[in-house]
Amino acid sequence: MQPSIPANATPSGNQLLIRFILVASAMYMVWFFGYEQWLAPDGRLDTALCIQISRTSMALLQALGFDASLDKTYASVLLMDGRAAVIVGPPCNGLVLYALFSGFVLAFPGPWRRKLWFIPAGMVLIWVLNVLRVGALALNQQYAHQSVDFNHHYTFTFIVYSCIFGLWMLWARRLAVPAR
Repeated sequence: MQPSIPANATPSGNQLLIRFILVASAMYMVWFFGYEQWLAPDGRLDTALCIQISRTSMALLQALGFDASLDKTYASVLLMDGRAAVIVGPPCNGLVLYALFSGFVLAFPGPWRRKLWFIPAGMVLIWVLNVLRVGALALNQQYAHQSVDFNHHYTFTFIVYSCIFGLWMLWARRLAVPAR
């Protein structure tokens, strides 16, 4: 006869770690076969995201009174005063960040009701950060172009990844815990 498991039993730390690794591995496989093998070579999703980020950054800069526009031939090229300032390419459109953020939250244990609002809210915040980043890089190119490369590769990367880490910590420390 097998011992009965209480209905309110919680998984141990090892079980949670194994679950996290299995779910994260499965999601990596979905990413590899879904994005890397199908969507990335097709290019339409990346192109649409690049153009959308460029357009929104342009609109933000215009609302702030700057002469921003998009290149007529390449809509993912943001212009300042008619000169190319920022090219939003697939590595910079945020898609990988959305997947990385979402994957962690999905793989980490927690109530599904909270995941259903936290993942979209986090993705919106990451999108806003990306729009602000592109706009700031355009201004950086316009007014202090010598520091664009450093800011693109280090400053903004640090800011965006710190924000994502903060969201993960919020999830792991506060929101993944079932409501009492």
